[in-house]
Amino acid sequence: MSKITKDMVIGDILDKKPGAQKVIAKYFGETCFSCPGVRMESLELGASMHGVDAEQIVNEINELEEEK
Repeated sequence: MSKITKDMVIGDILDKKPGAQKVIAKYFGETCFSCPGVRMESLELGASMHGVDAEQIVNEINELEEEK
C-alpha cells in the first residue's frame, strides 16, 4: 500500500486506510467526519486549522498495521 502524505484529502486517506479514523479523531475530534470539508481538505490544512503537526499525524497513520 502506498504511504499516506499530508497533501492527501482526508476522505481519501480514510478510503485507503480506514484505521486512520482513530488517529484523525485523536487530533481533530469526532466531528471531523461529519464536516463536508473531509472530502475537500488536505490533512495538512486540517492539521493547521486544529493547531497540530501534520507530519506527526502522517507518521502515526503510516505506522498503523495493514488491515486484513
